[in-house]
Amino acid sequence: MAVKISDALIEELVKGCKTADDVVGSQGVMKELTKRLLEKMLDTELTTHLGYEKNKPQEKKGNARNGHSTKTILTGEDEIDLKIPRDRKGKFEPEAIPKHQRRFDGFDQKITSMYARGMSLSEIQGHLKEIYGVEVSPTLISNVTDAVIEDVREWQNRALDPVYPVMFFDAIMVKSRENGKTENKAVYLALGINMEGRKELLGMWIADTEGAKFWLNVITEIKNRGVEDVLIACIDGLKGFPEAISAVYPKAEIQLCIVHMIRNSLKYVSYKDYKELLADLKYVYKAQTEDEAKHNLEKFASKWDEKYPTITQLWRRNWELIRPFFAYSEEIRKVIYTTNAIESINNSVRKIIRNRGAFPNNEAILKSMYLALMNAAKKWTMPIQNWKRALQRFAIRFEGRVQL
Repeated sequence: MAVKISDALIEELVKGCKTADDVVGSQGVMKELTKRLLEKMLDTELTTHLGYEKNKPQEKKGNARNGHSTKTILTGEDEIDLKIPRDRKGKFEPEAIPKHQRRFDGFDQKITSMYARGMSLSEIQGHLKEIYGVEVSPTLISNVTDAVIEDVREWQNRALDPVYPVMFFDAIMVKSRENGKTENKAVYLALGINMEGRKELLGMWIADTEGAKFWLNVITEIKNRGVEDVLIACIDGLKGFPEAISAVYPKAEIQLCIVHMIRNSLKYVSYKDYKELLADLKYVYKAQTEDEAKHNLEKFASKWDEKYPTITQLWRRNWELIRPFFAYSEEIRKVIYTTNAIESINNSVRKIIRNRGAFPNNEAILKSMYLALMNAAKKWTMPIQNWKRALQRFAIRFEGRVQL
C-alpha cells in the first residue's frame, strides 16, 4: 500500500540541506534515513520474535536480546552499514535483511540479467557505476553469477519426459581462453518438441570438439534421464552421428535438419543473389514428393551451378538423410521445419559470443550460455501451431508409440 508522508515530516528531514547531494548523495539524508528505517525494522522483528518490548522484563529462562553485529549491505545507490540485533539463543532469522544477504533483492538480478545479455565483467562494472553510482568489483559480479552454476546443475540433471516426437541436436563453437591459450570449444545442445507441442531445451554439454563419440554420451545421458523414445531425430551432417542415435534409439527416424541445410547452402552466397537463390531453393525442400524435389534440384543446378556449384553438391551428398522429409505429412514437416526455436537459440548465443570474444573457462561458458538460453526459452510460451493435428499424424505414422 502507498504510505502517506506529511509535509511537516519532509520539511523536518530536509532542514539544513542546501544541495541535492545533501539529500540523495553518499552522505545525504536518504542514506541515513534508509539506514535508520532498516534498523528499526530489524529491531521490530526481534521484538516480535522474543515476544516482549525492549527494556521490558522477560521470563528468566526465556530468550533475550544480545547486542548487535555490524553488516554492510549494498543497495542500488550505495553501501550502508547496519547494526543487526542478535538474540542470546541465536535463533533470530531477520526477514528484512536475511542472514548472508549482502545486497537488496533485485540488485543481484540486475547483475545476472546484464551477464545473460553478454556483457563482460568490466562492462557490467562500468554500467553499474554509470547508472546506479555503485562501484562493484569484478569479484563480486563473478560471485553473484556463480550462483547460477547451481541452477545449471539442477536443470541439467532434471528428469525428462518419456517421449519426444521430435528432437533437434546441434553444436555451437565458442572460444575459450585457458592457460593463456585460446581454443575452440563445442557446446552441445539438445532441443525437444514435447507431447504438448512445446519447445524444451533438454541440456547443454561442453567438449573440446564436436564428434559422434561425444554425441553418443549426450544421447545416452538423455535416455538415462527418462527419455524412452524419440520418433524423429534432426541432426547436422556430422559423420557417425546417425549411428550414435541408432545405438541408443534404434527406432528413431534420422532426418538431416533442413534448417542446417539451408544455412550451409547460403553461407557463401553474395548479398545480391541471396533472395533469388533462396526462393529457388525453396522449390527443393518444399516439394510435395521426393521425385519433385529431385527435379527441382536439377533445375536449381542448371541455373546456379556455374556460380555456386557447392550447393547442389551439398544436397546430393546428403540426400539419403534428406529424403525422409518428403515422406512426412505437411503437419509433421512443419514441426521439423520449426526454425524459430533453433534461430532464437543461435541468435542469443551469437550475441554472447560477439560480446565476449573468448571465455576464461568452461564455467564461464556454462553460466553465460545457460542464462542466454533461458532468456530465449521465455518466448516459448505456446505450443507449435496446429499441434493437435500434427500429433494425430505422429500417432498414425508411429503407431503404438504415441498415446493421444
